[in-house]
Amino acid sequence: MDREFLLEQLSIGENEELECKASQEHLSKDVWETVSAFANTEGGYIILGISEKKGKFAISGVDNPEKQQKEFWDNHNNPRKLNVPICKSSDVTVETIDEHLLIVIRVPKATRTQRPVYINQNPLTGTYKRNYEGDYLCTQDEVRQMLRDASSEPQDYGILKNFSLNDLDPETLKAFRQRFRSREPDHPWLAGDDQNLLFQLGGWRCDRNTGEQGLTLAGLLMFGRERSITDAFPNYHLDYQEKFSDNPEQRWTHRITLDGKWEANLFNFYYRVYGRLTQDLDVPFQLDRDAIRKGETHVHEALREALANTIIHADYLSTRPIQVTKFRDRFLFANPGRLRIPLESLYEGGLSDARNPNLQKMFQMLGIGDKAGSGFPKILRAWREQQWFTPLVSEKLNVNLITVSLPTVSLIPEEIDKELRSIVGEKYRYLSELDRMILVLAHRLGDINNTDIQCYSKQHPRDIGDRLKDLVESGCLQKYGHGRGTYYSLPDTASSNLLSLIQLPVSSSLNSDRLTESSDRLTESSDRLTESSDRLEQLKAVAEPVRSKGKVNPKQMQDAILKVCQDAFLTQQQLAEVLDRSPHTLRRRYLQDLVKKGLLELRYPDKLTHPAQAYRTKRDSE
Repeated sequence: MDREFLLEQLSIGENEELECKASQEHLSKDVWETVSAFANTEGGYIILGISEKKGKFAISGVDNPEKQQKEFWDNHNNPRKLNVPICKSSDVTVETIDEHLLIVIRVPKATRTQRPVYINQNPLTGTYKRNYEGDYLCTQDEVRQMLRDASSEPQDYGILKNFSLNDLDPETLKAFRQRFRSREPDHPWLAGDDQNLLFQLGGWRCDRNTGEQGLTLAGLLMFGRERSITDAFPNYHLDYQEKFSDNPEQRWTHRITLDGKWEANLFNFYYRVYGRLTQDLDVPFQLDRDAIRKGETHVHEALREALANTIIHADYLSTRPIQVTKFRDRFLFANPGRLRIPLESLYEGGLSDARNPNLQKMFQMLGIGDKAGSGFPKILRAWREQQWFTPLVSEKLNVNLITVSLPTVSLIPEEIDKELRSIVGEKYRYLSELDRMILVLAHRLGDINNTDIQCYSKQHPRDIGDRLKDLVESGCLQKYGHGRGTYYSLPDTASSNLLSLIQLPVSSSLNSDRLTESSDRLTESSDRLTESSDRLEQLKAVAEPVRSKGKVNPKQMQDAILKVCQDAFLTQQQLAEVLDRSPHTLRRRYLQDLVKKGLLELRYPDKLTHPAQAYRTKRDSE
């Protein structure tokens, strides 16, 4: 870690990738919790020799770096303390800053086969994960999921005791044979009976060591009766929803789930859902080499791959469901588990590590799914051809979910380009392609961070960071939060200055709560405050105890929110600017809770999701 990068990290403060500890005379005992947490999450840096007072960091240095390094390595290589020696010798260095000696420990992200990384010889009580600024003990379900993934044995390989062919749905097996035969009419596997076909597919297995034979997890999941599947997998759940309505009271417009009206195995779920996903797609008139009209496009193929991958790579022993959602402007696929290959390898293609290879084999016999790791590149190709937003894969470590979002909107539709020009002004015409893409992402996604943009650009993260910084300085974007918690959004008005949005105390009802046609910003008839730097500075002064601080006591943050909202309704975005925090963090950690407790009131109490929703401290007289 070079000096410039180290100072930059210290200026940001503790976050998901950085932990500071005083460790002046002795190695901090809780350093091992952080080693476990970083290894099990995304990796990070531990800096020893940094003290913290009242939320501010000071470089104090370590008195005996050689002794503490030796103590670190002694414990690091001791399986009674740390089960996996995760660091290399080059990962621990001594740095000098302002004549103080610091120990910098780089903890790499553990591989699938190394996780869980735990301490004190007990994975159930010694496995930690990193969440924003702290280390948290993993739940037993999370630990068991990591142990399952670390195993070299496929998850769908096991033989189910006390299950038989009677637990399978004969109609599903018949339908599978028909589809298999239509694709491979002379395939030798079709000549045998159902048990032989299952054996070839991996749905029936004989253990060569014990002689035990029987139905496998893959066979039951693919062809089983719903009741039998839920006997083996108590948390098994499949859910497909179509959400086309703007009415928040209508949760979905169509749904396929376990409702007893069909045999809810994976084969039936796939074909029921695939038909719904593709029924609205435009199919251009094209002929194949046999002069027969083609019935699908690369988008059809992409949706087929996305749905199959969601099913094939799910962890069916998890408590989370498989969820597929179709919106008017995107598709969303979610399956329980963690990525088994690096995210960048997924986008590049060529590498496959299926959690359930027998399920994968069954789908391949139907021409679905690809073992060569080309499935996701096919999705990327289809979306590039349509000039749609690049698909976004996210690993939700806090809930052990993998989500794949496939937007079906153009990169820069005419109406969005027009709106961005109105927001940014004359400088928009001089922006680079990367700048415009960042602004479009902010328009479509709301709040974005550097990692989100990396999925849409091959630019180096540092170059993206430089562009974000310039866009903030030029007034094209607003910035919230610190470190990995930093988010960016479009300014709230065509003038990038937030000051014009700070609202006066409300003495009468709004003249209008309408929104402009092109955005969710308040109309000119709403009660804004005219631009005033004094007003914003006053609010920032009130929020000073929590502004620009790394770790803040939750009670202290709640008090600050109640103080700045005392005289006026403030939106989530305005609060984020005043408090210098991510709007997502404010809503999730504080605003919702304060409303529930009756300490904050809503501008639109009957419309919780109103685009102009705002918060004010509830007055005693009310």
